Amino acid sequence: MNFRGIISSFPTSGRNFFLDLLKESTKIHHLQQIHAQIIANGYKNDISTVTKLTHRLCDLGRINYARDLFLSIRNPDIFLFNVVIKGYSSNGSSFSSISLFNHLRRMTTLRPDNYTYSFAVAASSDFRSEKVGNLLHGQAVVDGLESDLFVGSSLVDLYFKFSKVDLAKKMFNRMLERDTVLWNTVISGLVKNCRYEESIGVFIDMIADESTRLDSTSVTAVLPAPAELQMLGVGMSVHSLALKLGLDDHEYVITGLMSTYSKCGEIESAGSLFGQIARPDLISYNAMISGYTCNGETENSVRLFRELLESGDRVNSSTIVGLIPVFQPFGHLDLTSSIYGFCIKSSIVSNPAVMTALTTVYSRLSEMELARKIFDESNEKCLESWNAMISGYAQIGLTKEAISLFKVMQESEVRPNPVTITSVLSACAQLGALSLGKWVHELIKREEFDANIFVMTALIDMYAKCGSIAEARHLFDLMPDKNVVTWNSMISGYGLHGHGNEAWNLYNQMLQCGIFPSRVTFLSVLHACSHAGMVAEGERVFHSMIIDHGFEPIAEHYACMVDMFGRSGQLRRALDFIERMPTEPGPAMWGALLGACMIHKDTTLAHLASERLFALDPENVGYYVLLSNIYSVDKKFPLAASIRQVVKRKSLVKIPGCTLIEIGEVSHMFTSGDRSHPQSDKIYMMLEKLVGKMKEAGYKPETTAALHDIEDEEKEMMFEVHSEKLAIAFGLIATEPGADIRIIKNLRVCLDCHTATKFISKITERLIVVRDANRFHHFKDGVCSCGDYW
Repeated sequence: MNFRGIISSFPTSGRNFFLDLLKESTKIHHLQQIHAQIIANGYKNDISTVTKLTHRLCDLGRINYARDLFLSIRNPDIFLFNVVIKGYSSNGSSFSSISLFNHLRRMTTLRPDNYTYSFAVAASSDFRSEKVGNLLHGQAVVDGLESDLFVGSSLVDLYFKFSKVDLAKKMFNRMLERDTVLWNTVISGLVKNCRYEESIGVFIDMIADESTRLDSTSVTAVLPAPAELQMLGVGMSVHSLALKLGLDDHEYVITGLMSTYSKCGEIESAGSLFGQIARPDLISYNAMISGYTCNGETENSVRLFRELLESGDRVNSSTIVGLIPVFQPFGHLDLTSSIYGFCIKSSIVSNPAVMTALTTVYSRLSEMELARKIFDESNEKCLESWNAMISGYAQIGLTKEAISLFKVMQESEVRPNPVTITSVLSACAQLGALSLGKWVHELIKREEFDANIFVMTALIDMYAKCGSIAEARHLFDLMPDKNVVTWNSMISGYGLHGHGNEAWNLYNQMLQCGIFPSRVTFLSVLHACSHAGMVAEGERVFHSMIIDHGFEPIAEHYACMVDMFGRSGQLRRALDFIERMPTEPGPAMWGALLGACMIHKDTTLAHLASERLFALDPENVGYYVLLSNIYSVDKKFPLAASIRQVVKRKSLVKIPGCTLIEIGEVSHMFTSGDRSHPQSDKIYMMLEKLVGKMKEAGYKPETTAALHDIEDEEKEMMFEVHSEKLAIAFGLIATEPGADIRIIKNLRVCLDCHTATKFISKITERLIVVRDANRFHHFKDGVCSCGDYW
């Protein structure tokens, strides 16, 4: 369009002419020419013309030009104010947007209208907290605009962006008028906050609301919910609805459906939809590449990626994120490295989403140094990248690093989300860091994450694994909605603490509530039955899993059954169960039998089990140590010595025993015979004092598993300085009289330490909670909660 020619042909152009011309302009130099003619024709102070010009300048990203134009008007009206407030927000100047809003309220006689508030609230969502939005909400109430559709929709969107889901829902429920945009905002907001079931519920309510018409955005907004929940039936129902409403030809609806089918494992259906698109755009390609990747079809995703490159289209960060094998990374280290190299060459590597995906893959491949390198090199660390790094540390057991990084994140004033919290709680659970876990619990309350089912499930798991089973059950009972993982966490917690009856009762209650059990449910119940000697109940659960629920047992289920029979003294039955298994028994089953042989001192079966184990897993030193101890207990010292010679010849190294105790928020680690602690002299004095009182009370050291060729007195000294005894002695020094003592042992607690801790609990009148590699022991008044059945 030749603007100069058109303008010059109208020497006395009117307002409407300029308004029409502004509407059609698409380039900044066109606007500059029009502006010059507006001035030349005497319209520089015409509010309508200036407002339209300002609007177009904002649309084209020339916010400074628009600001200067705005400032040239002596008495701007509310419409012009609204244009500039929105313009600032749309162009990344949210602070200026709010400043102009405040200027409007305080320095002019104009009154903000519903659009003013809507634009200002939208701007406030870019701030670090919702406080500015809260103030705007209060002012909207004072001005009587809270219930306005535009203002209300903006507030709902604001609260969802800050994960204030309950506030957003409350605001939505108060709205007297609801349009399609508002419904879509709520559905999308719930999805973004991982409230998938609720988003589907709202979508159903929207369908039932006859006054509201669904559009393509409604369909695309809800589709991630069935995708993430892997509810194929719901996804297919949404697809049918889209067909009925004639929305199935929208490319972004098709793309959303492709993603849903892909995440539900129906990759062929996704491919069929992709084939229906005549000319797939980059978004469609990205969805299909991601679909292939998340279904493990990396060859097809790479093929499609190459096809996209060969077509001449420029890939973007979403393409790369879809190509990175985040969901099934194992065996794809080389592919990930190639993608990383491509990102560097294409200058996409600095993109936060790409950095996050690469960090996640390298973390899952246990390449933590590479993951941390990428993370540290990122100039713009988004919340997802922090989450990827923290969860990566937590998932491979680097719990201290996970917690340390979370503290750095807090210092960086990056606000956590439910994913962050669940990762940190997982680290606390692994480390047994109860005090930090309690601090995270307070953070959950402050951030109002206590309605999130995933956060609360992780919190229950943390309390259970940190020894506070009563607090875990209290939180469990408070939860209005529970999924199968929540029930599993509580059942597993009871099993860890040896509360077999409680686990059994909860399992039956779960079935009565209509919750379908998973393989993990059965594993948790079997584990609980095994540790409580509930053989009949365990057998019933095992058979129900196969017959009533159609699950094929996996190695862990079989190992639990062997362990259950073995612990109860039914060693021959355990062996018979192994020999009748439909699959070849592995180390887990033979290891469970060998452990039972130690408990019941059966050297014959121990020899058989160990032969199988040495053949299946010859480098596992634990089996050699266990067999050596079994021979020592049975006073077959030459055999025990020969096993130790094998260990020495093979250069196998036994995992050193260590015990952790947390005092305040500081963790203290002890190893056997440890004298590195600053208060070691006091610790050993306390231990010597305790041993004296214990012997007076009838304690006799259990030294049968010690080396046979040393004096009895030396054997006693070896056991006296085990790491758990040192940790307990330190706990007695470092805590107030009567306070509970909680320790964590990385190995199974030995017989002597178990016996000694019972005596210590009685002498000191303390509750001592010990978490070993298998379970919890609660020692009180000389008795252990396990009933000596561990």
